[in-house]
Amino acid sequence: MKAENPAAIKFGSRRIPLPSSRPVRIALGIGLLAGGCMFFLPILGLWMFPLGLLVLSADLPLARRLRRRLEVWWGRRKAGGK
Repeated sequence: MKAENPAAIKFGSRRIPLPSSRPVRIALGIGLLAGGCMFFLPILGLWMFPLGLLVLSADLPLARRLRRRLEVWWGRRKAGGK
């Protein structure tokens, strides 16, 4: 039986697998943030910025808190109440 990769992010009902190495995940997240800052270039775009924060939320408490606040805000907005 193959062990499941513990390095994954659950966002809503979706599960996104990540590399198992912590330094690789952090480098990937920082790279995505840097690419998101260069949104004026072709292929790179603002879509990379939230994805970078999502990847970093697996390892950094500050990014995890921001992601959790976004999830709570989005859930309340979808439910139509405060």
